[in-house]
Amino acid sequence: MAKSETCLVNLHYQDGSEGSPSNPAKFKNQDFAQIKADCLHKGELFVDNEFPPNGLSLGDLPDMSSSQESEVKWLRPADLLRERGKKDKPAFCTDGMSRFDFGQGNVGNCWFVSAISALTFQTNLMEQVVPMDQSFVDYAGIFHFRFWWFGKWVDVVIDDNLPTKNKQLLFASSKCGNEFWAPLLEKAYAKLCGSYANLRGWSSSDAFKDFTGGVNQIYYPTEPNAPSCDELWLTLSRATKCKSLICSSTKKDAMANNGLVMRHAYSVTGITEVELNASKVRLVRVMNPWGRREWNGKWSDKSDLWDKVSPEVKKKCFDRDDGEFWMQMEDFCSCFAKVYICCETPNFLDGDLKCQWNCMIYDDSWVAGTSAGGNVKHSTFATNPQYRIRVTVIDKKEPGDKNIVLSLMQKPHQGNRKEIRLHKTTLTIYKIPPGTPQGRLQQDFFQRNRPVKAEKTYSTRRDLIELHSLEPGEYVIIPSTNEPNITADFTLTVYTKTDE
Repeated sequence: MAKSETCLVNLHYQDGSEGSPSNPAKFKNQDFAQIKADCLHKGELFVDNEFPPNGLSLGDLPDMSSSQESEVKWLRPADLLRERGKKDKPAFCTDGMSRFDFGQGNVGNCWFVSAISALTFQTNLMEQVVPMDQSFVDYAGIFHFRFWWFGKWVDVVIDDNLPTKNKQLLFASSKCGNEFWAPLLEKAYAKLCGSYANLRGWSSSDAFKDFTGGVNQIYYPTEPNAPSCDELWLTLSRATKCKSLICSSTKKDAMANNGLVMRHAYSVTGITEVELNASKVRLVRVMNPWGRREWNGKWSDKSDLWDKVSPEVKKKCFDRDDGEFWMQMEDFCSCFAKVYICCETPNFLDGDLKCQWNCMIYDDSWVAGTSAGGNVKHSTFATNPQYRIRVTVIDKKEPGDKNIVLSLMQKPHQGNRKEIRLHKTTLTIYKIPPGTPQGRLQQDFFQRNRPVKAEKTYSTRRDLIELHSLEPGEYVIIPSTNEPNITADFTLTVYTKTDE
């Protein structure tokens, strides 16, 4: 078992060890600097044999027949511009990176493109994912990007051959025509996932995790026992102050001609309060990754409500078909089935920006016959990995203060994302009475004591997140699979509040 510990405001490792932000692991053992130097020395452009410019990298796209696939042409940016008859030279990034730079292409990855849109608001995170010292000067046809991939930062190398059809990029494209950071970032992520086809059907929370390694939470505004609009507004306000990444997705039923696309991901790009008829109205700004097709209800771009507010407030509304629009909070809550929030720290959960967290990260495994004891009902439960922690801080002034956050992330052996098999897992917590000897706890302890958490649900989520309010004292955390004798790797991250 490997363990690392850091006291954090932002989850940044300082040791420079492999897999840290300053020293990401080399994905597929490809060294960007070495490969580029070799290509420049030989006067060659890089061709990535690990993610070749052919159908293997496209994958099995359901909306593309074999005859259509044969029409796909892989072109480097300069060649694409030349085929279009453009005299512009390709650029990696011009005038910074913005949510208006790009639009979604012909693969169902609205969740990923909307997550990029959210990422553009956080410059420090953006520059961690997209190294900004890249350009088409000193050019060798090679670029690289960084992702937090199941417990460590990895550096993903790609060539700049991009799939095109009829002189248009098949997937994400730049709106200005000659800027290529977004389609190259998408290609690097496709390589990480195994193919472009493997970008279909995931959620923005997956992309957020891979962009930050941070704390993810999903809220369900339309479900029974969902947080109220007031509670969700407070959460969005806290998340915005904490510089979180925020996306949302619509319901799967018909959207009643209101302009929204059903079962579609959007980025949340801002919130504000405006005054109308001496009352406060809460607004959420949302963006469609298509770069078009907008909400047409109250407070939309063409809504006459903007004519009833002050000229200063009206400046917030831009009547342009760019995919971005405002909605009243109540409409947002009724139209969106999920809201995804991710932050480098758990601070957005209670809005305490000054709070410090201790972060303990454990890389471990369940091994069949040795340390895979299954759920608490099995006589082998005590053989599961055990983590004894001490809780020292709780805010007595805040009822139900969430002073511990747990993240249990399964780590797959497969390189192809679609082949990843996730097991049913859960976390069980017991309080340890004073005077209990150090070391592992035996089965009789778990038979004599009741867990702190009464609800026992098992999840197949990649990243299981739990928030708890625990009184100061010593506890043991038991991650387990539902059934015994399942071999799998995992990373357990424990955030505890500290008064340092």
